[in-house]
Amino acid sequence: MDTHVVIMAGGIGKRLFPISTPERPKQFIDLLKCGKTMIQLTVERFLPICPIENFWVVTSEKYIRYIREQVPGIKPSHILAEPEARNTAPCIAYACTKIAQHYPGVNIVVTPSDAYIAENDIFVDTIKTALDFTSDSNRIVTLGIVPSRPATEYGYIEAGKTVIRPVKKVLSFKEKPSVEVAQEYLDKGNYFWNAGIFVWNQKTIDYQLRKYAPQIMEQMDKIEPHIYNADEKQALKVYFPQCEKISIDYAVMEKSNDIFMIPCTFTWSDLGSFEALEAVQASLK
Repeated sequence: MDTHVVIMAGGIGKRLFPISTPERPKQFIDLLKCGKTMIQLTVERFLPICPIENFWVVTSEKYIRYIREQVPGIKPSHILAEPEARNTAPCIAYACTKIAQHYPGVNIVVTPSDAYIAENDIFVDTIKTALDFTSDSNRIVTLGIVPSRPATEYGYIEAGKTVIRPVKKVLSFKEKPSVEVAQEYLDKGNYFWNAGIFVWNQKTIDYQLRKYAPQIMEQMDKIEPHIYNADEKQALKVYFPQCEKISIDYAVMEKSNDIFMIPCTFTWSDLGSFEALEAVQASLK
């Protein structure tokens, strides 16, 4: 079964201002001084998973030029422009609705465009394990990073028993904690940083969104007849802003009983602060 990769690239990276600006946010910048922007590194990371023809990017209209310049291998029809930012649930719903038109039933990986990940071979193996687990079921897999410190800047995933090694059942998602609570999570040993990377089958996410975020899917159903037509942009402009502004975590992950997690030991950072950026830059010297 084919796999498609959806890259979310619409954020403005406001915590890294003035390096990252609304005009040119961090995903389109060479933050690590390695000669490649963050979105280029993200695309490179996933090329062992599927060909570039199966990549999609959801972004803002004003960032399309950066994507065309920096990752010209992505098909123009696979660059999806949101008329306005409505958080990750509508973003994902639109991408998966469009994928369903031409590629029903495929496996899908959804990822941020601006994270740092080392040990790419381990990362690829982890994604392949997740794809195997989700390809023929209604299950969703997310990646949980084994915490190295009581971080307060990340959300956490509480993991339960192992279902099929190394996959664990997710018990709950936790918001960014205080340092005291983060230390408790660390001590307990079954809490992981939420990397915001999701793996599912196209039919699974359609079912889960319809069950837990019907308001968003009502808008997608209005957009769907116009997809790949000349009036798609206009339909998107009318209906997309009517979607509830909500993250996929709140919309689906925290409600569904079909969520699983793979613990990950590779080095990861969301580069969401100057401290995080400096730490990664120092490690690369």
